[in-house]
Amino acid sequence: MVRALLLILAALAVPSAAAATAQDFIVIAHRGASGERPEHTLAAYERAIDQGADYIEPDLVATKDMQLVARHETEIGETTDVASREEFADRKRSKTIEGRLVTGWFAEDFTLAELRSLRVRERLPGLRPANARFDGLYQIPTFEEIVALVRAKEAETGRRIGIYPELKHPTWLLQEAGIDTVDLLATALRKADLDDADDLVFVQVFEVGPLKRLNALVETPLVLLISSQGGPYDEPATSWADILTPSGLAEVAGYADGIGPHLGHVLSADGTPTGLVGEAHAVGLKVHPWTLRKENAFLPPALRRGAGQGAAGDLGTLARMVRASGADGVFTDDPALVLSALGR
Repeated sequence: MVRALLLILAALAVPSAAAATAQDFIVIAHRGASGERPEHTLAAYERAIDQGADYIEPDLVATKDMQLVARHETEIGETTDVASREEFADRKRSKTIEGRLVTGWFAEDFTLAELRSLRVRERLPGLRPANARFDGLYQIPTFEEIVALVRAKEAETGRRIGIYPELKHPTWLLQEAGIDTVDLLATALRKADLDDADDLVFVQVFEVGPLKRLNALVETPLVLLISSQGGPYDEPATSWADILTPSGLAEVAGYADGIGPHLGHVLSADGTPTGLVGEAHAVGLKVHPWTLRKENAFLPPALRRGAGQGAAGDLGTLARMVRASGADGVFTDDPALVLSALGR
């Protein structure tokens, strides 16, 4: 069976005539080049840009004083040194975020100045020990700083570089903390003159309502993220399976420009493409699946190489499979490897 799967993978590794070409298949640096530097740092974003990524992807949360900053989650204990800072010991608390109990320190309980006193650390040190060597070197960046970095690199390289921000838990933050990240991001995009349809920006959210609000506030292309199971937090009666039907996709096309599905919605377990890309394209939606990572822990068994979960597997074949599916781009922690595999 493994041999059969490998034959399928090999066949898919050769792009078909209908597959996206290098010119229209974008490579999105997921949290920057996060396979090589601690995620959501200016160093990770700059490394991804230098490697040729088309877009960099910052996850955005908000501070107590309403500043957008880049963190994977509102809980910051996992990715900073806040737990070792005695002055913030009393900020530790528990919150129920979208039905999940989380204990730690939360960005919305800190001012920007307080967050800037912290230093970032690697989120997956067991799998990425080389990244942990950079622990303590970087601050949490603001969205404004990320935009400034992109513009500086555009001036340096002479090429356009896209930004692909994700709003994390916007409905929950508005309900629980009174922080409207939809409005904050729309304001930030307008201030940076990045709110037009032809700007190299996609805004992504795992929720429907915030995207509909953004659709009325900015012309920036919008993307509905789709997880492997469950459904959007702000529409509990709707499942992702409902949204992935032809009628569901047609409805999405009324307020968004694309979808960002879990990779399993685009490629079947045996490596063959599902029909999702074609169905999404039929209603005018782009498809950017997530997330390609080089470590064996994140790869299908047939593409794992060497020993250990942290060893590098055959990411290149998986990247070519995604392109062969007809998708319009892909999120990856390892843009250099994906770009090389795609002949770029």
